[in-house]
Amino acid sequence: MTEPQKTARHSWLDDMQGLLFGVTMCAFGLAILTEAGFVTGQTAGLAVLIGYATGWDFGPVFFAINLPFYALALRRMGLRFTLKTFAAVALLSVLTTLLPRMIAFEHLSPAAAAVLFGLVSGAGLLALFRHGASLGGVGIVALYLQDRTGFRAGYAQLLFDIMVFGAALLVMEPAAVGWSLLGAAVLNLVIAVNHRRDRYIAT
Repeated sequence: MTEPQKTARHSWLDDMQGLLFGVTMCAFGLAILTEAGFVTGQTAGLAVLIGYATGWDFGPVFFAINLPFYALALRRMGLRFTLKTFAAVALLSVLTTLLPRMIAFEHLSPAAAAVLFGLVSGAGLLALFRHGASLGGVGIVALYLQDRTGFRAGYAQLLFDIMVFGAALLVMEPAAVGWSLLGAAVLNLVIAVNHRRDRYIAT
């Protein structure tokens, strides 16, 4: 019987490209989301809702919301994870400000916007998770719960999403919230199916 193959630790170059890819995909997903007037879950969804309600830019709001979560990240996930997550959050805050100036959508149906947001952002978050980072906030708590209890990160995030969508009904049309829920379901399904420590362990 052959011995199980050992996994190699990611190099700093591996991590750099992984973080850049992941953050860029998430920023693109958010560009699709906000162009359609939808919302998502987690801290990103909270930041989007605050932006819709106040007119504030997503980037600074998202960066500020994440600040309290770094204490948990440092204590529970370690310095390496915390630094990577801080860098990912900061980069996303910048990219979400720049991308709308670089791309525009002539036509974007609600169904396409919801599904594409979920797929693109799910791929981006997977890249971040697999390179030892997250986009902060609920993602930190979800990853911690998965490592400690085995409860899937995608499912934990979906529970928080439901609470965000409940708040969204106060400031958005029900149809937009419904399409937003589809996007979040696709995103979390991508994570739940693909983020498996028994299939991919390298960090």
